Amino acid sequence: MPRLAISPEFTRELGSLARPVRRDAVVAVRRFLGNSPSAPHPERVRNGRDHRVTTLRLADRHRAVALRQGDTYWLVTVLPDAAAWSYAQRHRFGVNPAIGVIETWDAEALERVEPALRRSAQRSEQRLFARFCDTDLLEIGVDGELLPLLRLMTAESHFEVLEPLLPESQFAPLAALAHGGTLADAWRELDACRSSEPGVVDTGDLAAALRRSPHLAAFASDLDELDRIMTLPHWCTFLQPPQHTYANWAGYDEPVLVTGGAGTGKTLIALHRAAHLARAGAGPVMLVTFSQGLATELSSRLDLIIDDEVVRKRVEVGNVDRLAHRIVTEAEGRPPAVVGADDLAGLWEEAASGRFGTAFLLREWEQVILAQNLRTLEEYQSAGRPGRSVELEPQSRAEVWEAVGHVVDRLRESGRRTLLQLASEAAALLGESTGDLLGEEAPGREPYRHIVVDEAQDLHPAQWRLLRAAVPVAPDDLFIVGDPHQRMFDTRIALANVGIPARRFHLKISYRLSREILSWGVRLRGGGPADGLVEGIADLYGFRAVRNGARPTVLEYVSPEAETAGLIAHVSEWMEEGVPTQDIAVAARTAELVKAARTALRDAGITVKVTVLHGMKGLEFRRVAVIGVADGIVPAPDALTPASEDPTARAHDLQRERGLLYVACTRAGELLYVSYSGRASPFLPG
Repeated sequence: MPRLAISPEFTRELGSLARPVRRDAVVAVRRFLGNSPSAPHPERVRNGRDHRVTTLRLADRHRAVALRQGDTYWLVTVLPDAAAWSYAQRHRFGVNPAIGVIETWDAEALERVEPALRRSAQRSEQRLFARFCDTDLLEIGVDGELLPLLRLMTAESHFEVLEPLLPESQFAPLAALAHGGTLADAWRELDACRSSEPGVVDTGDLAAALRRSPHLAAFASDLDELDRIMTLPHWCTFLQPPQHTYANWAGYDEPVLVTGGAGTGKTLIALHRAAHLARAGAGPVMLVTFSQGLATELSSRLDLIIDDEVVRKRVEVGNVDRLAHRIVTEAEGRPPAVVGADDLAGLWEEAASGRFGTAFLLREWEQVILAQNLRTLEEYQSAGRPGRSVELEPQSRAEVWEAVGHVVDRLRESGRRTLLQLASEAAALLGESTGDLLGEEAPGREPYRHIVVDEAQDLHPAQWRLLRAAVPVAPDDLFIVGDPHQRMFDTRIALANVGIPARRFHLKISYRLSREILSWGVRLRGGGPADGLVEGIADLYGFRAVRNGARPTVLEYVSPEAETAGLIAHVSEWMEEGVPTQDIAVAARTAELVKAARTALRDAGITVKVTVLHGMKGLEFRRVAVIGVADGIVPAPDALTPASEDPTARAHDLQRERGLLYVACTRAGELLYVSYSGRASPFLPG
């Protein structure tokens, strides 16, 4: 019986086949794994560049390309006959000698590049990699057959041309050297390309190399596992090396923070870490995310990752607000009443004076008083006010405290609380230590052995204090993922300041976005640094994508009606091209625009996800349309603090509005369409 490994490219190409062809191909693979007499047999490839490459006829005029060694077969792709033979002849495969992962090479394309490099080398004495001898390059895993090409390169541009032709484990360390880095820099990049310690690398051991490459190969030991690999979404099975490493690490002695830009796989890491902890069975796991809607989405994803019902029940998926509400409910014996936004705004109107407006008072309460859990005027008088640019003398602080007290008193009188108040009270109920809450003798508590946090950048300090109190201080207590550059709310807390000194890991590669969408998105957001989650600031340096795609389409329309017609035309075209409706999303800044777009699309017989920009958080789609990106709509005027009241707050508001648009646009993995009528939003790149 063969040992069969499946590549993500194989399942992707399989999914694109016509249904009858796909059905026949699946049956053929199942027969092959079962060693059936009617199974396809390997066929030799003539004039190939790797003698181990073979093909298997799976369906009418379609065959798989496989790499074979002994009884191990790696199904690399499935293509029409002519394309499959061409692929098989063109490619060779190797094992990186430094980290032991499998590598795929388009040998024919590299051969075509060589003459141009040789001509260029004749015109210059300079060599890009002259600082490093062959031994240096071989030690960082450079393939011996690549060395002659490297020695011909005279400029960084020559190397960048090769990026699409090189395995990531070759490109990443060499890029560090090409950009002036040291061998130590190259090793750091190479380490990010492995998901486990390789031990002694045998470049002739195909099975071992495939097992070290979970992003490129998944072994099917039986038919059930084969069906699971071929039918489930890729993210259930195939994780990129850093994603696999962080999600499946045996144990962390301290809280962990994983940061990274859009499309780097932070949510996938959180999901798989929760699954890993649940399988370990040390205690209940909570997976926390931004909203209950996103929690529902993550819960359904977790159902796919964990197929063992007992293990799945060990993970609760929710948001912090629900956790706080439940803890307070169980402590008080009845559900707490939560004040609505309109009623709360009315209370702040009552409390506001001519000197301090409602927005200023609300921010002061949430970002200073609640953030630092200040209980008395004396504590407030001596507290720092990070992020608040308007200086307050003692008398002014007393006036603010009186106004806040008015609102708090009115809330108490009516028996209502805000969600942040509930979080603070829930944290107090759990206390500073939860080590004694893990047994059954602590009814009415919500203890967890592990907490995994997604979208961490938007949690308030009061919510962080609740999460810290909800899990004991122990190994594998808190695992946190987030990105300060995707912040949607003005929460800029460093975890260390709320009792969570986390060990940080950083992701640099966006696997979802194309280079074109990423570059446009970074210009949209502004490439400057962002604060929060960690001490100091985090920047976007080194953030990159690994594939090319179409440039974002930005269109101006003469009227809202014309813009709506353009949206319907584009979405209809996408559907005609075969894009499933669940892979399409439409987003806008206001509820009115969302309602109008949803109605127009429904009238045209189109049902796709249509949501406000906030609703795109944490999701991903093949194609995204963001409409109404006009001046006066984005940024939303009502969301901006007047500059005369607090210029720093206004700057934060503008950056938050940029972040909203950036998050929505970077949900698109394949195509991004942006439209407006009238004058364009000042955020759109020129």
